[in-house]
Amino acid sequence: MNTFLRRMATAQQGLAAETRFAAGSVGSLQALQHLGYVQIDTISVVERAHHHVLWSRVPEYELGHLNQLVHEQHAFEYWYHAAAYLPMRDYRYALLQMEEVRAGNSRYFNRGDAHLMREIVARVQDEGSIRLRHIAKNPQDQSGGWWNTGPARRSVEQLFMQGDLMVCERNGMEKVYALRETCLPTGLDVSTPTLAEYADYVFATTLRAHGVFTWKQLLHLKTGNALRVAMREVVRQQLEAGKIVAQQLASGDEVYVDVALLSQEAPVASGLKILSPFDNVLIHRERLSALFGFDYRIECYVPAAKRVFGYFCLPLLYGETMVGRMDCKAHRRSKTLQVLSVHWQESVPEREHLLAALRSELPRFAAFNQCHDIDATVLDRG
Repeated sequence: MNTFLRRMATAQQGLAAETRFAAGSVGSLQALQHLGYVQIDTISVVERAHHHVLWSRVPEYELGHLNQLVHEQHAFEYWYHAAAYLPMRDYRYALLQMEEVRAGNSRYFNRGDAHLMREIVARVQDEGSIRLRHIAKNPQDQSGGWWNTGPARRSVEQLFMQGDLMVCERNGMEKVYALRETCLPTGLDVSTPTLAEYADYVFATTLRAHGVFTWKQLLHLKTGNALRVAMREVVRQQLEAGKIVAQQLASGDEVYVDVALLSQEAPVASGLKILSPFDNVLIHRERLSALFGFDYRIECYVPAAKRVFGYFCLPLLYGETMVGRMDCKAHRRSKTLQVLSVHWQESVPEREHLLAALRSELPRFAAFNQCHDIDATVLDRG
């Protein structure tokens, strides 16, 4: 049963051999709408996660597609369980958090300077858009003064989190901000959802994107007893309606399964995929361990002496099985992708076959990272 559920979950994530998304920017929007979000990543050892996640699923994905979707008002940046790109059609579900920030109820985004925030909004109204470095100095104060300090960044962050400013473009990791009213498409529903509607949205997103999920996954990094109660009610209704069913994994963990998918034959995934550490399929680590038998921890936040697998190990998916992880680095100046180490799961047989599959996939991954050469001598040691 675990194998079937893994195959189902992999297919729902768009990681099966037969892609469920179109090519190019059209497929990028389809993938974003299906997944519900892609997490934004600041680490640049290899190409960042928000690009990596879409590249893993969308044929002919290009780095400019996300900016294009934002420009065309099909996508926006905000918070899901972390900073993310989200489909514009889901904008209203971000309003609850925006209102919490505006009311001063946010633990992390409540440190903006009120006077400076008014100054920033006025400047954006006058100039149309602004970058953080453009407000590093007060035009009337060439010495920089209070604009060139932490309050400027914190004020922009609060204006963004409470919805006054939106990101209208990214150049690398540099954000360009504009007023909300210039970024939202005409006719968009901007009514604030009830808590019950928000719980429905989170549940529907998880069901659609994963097919197989846990209770903890539904509320991943989302807080508040009221939301927990609302989600319990949604799950109860879905169980009673026969839309989902609870099943027990070999590990003893309980998962909910989309009943509609149980009667279908999940497409068999083939080939090896190099995934981002922030990929949607593995972002909830407990579910990843229970369903895929893969215990994964990103080690870039771990002191070097305590790392087991490497600074930024990328999970390796073969079919519906997590078979290992690869630590690598894209050297931008020399245009070389360097494979630093590969660690296969002990339970995985046929490693020669997997090694051949990895060698076959590396040129495509190198090209995605704008690298012409590959240093994979470490693979010669098996």
